[in-house]
Amino acid sequence: MPIEPIYIRIVADIKARIASGELKPGDKLPSVSQLRNQYNASNTAVRNAMLVLREAGLVHGHQGKGVYVRTS
Repeated sequence: MPIEPIYIRIVADIKARIASGELKPGDKLPSVSQLRNQYNASNTAVRNAMLVLREAGLVHGHQGKGVYVRTS
């Protein structure tokens, strides 16, 4: 059975946290370095996960301020 890329697990976890209400609209996601440590992942994996979440319309980023759960 192939091992899924770590960024897919990060995406799935964050989606689940949004769906459960643990992460609410307007909440700030942990920083790239915090997520890197939490998932034992590379910067590239975390950034890829953020790109997937942005493309799905679940989060939005503000340069220098962080990534937030979308409010609408």
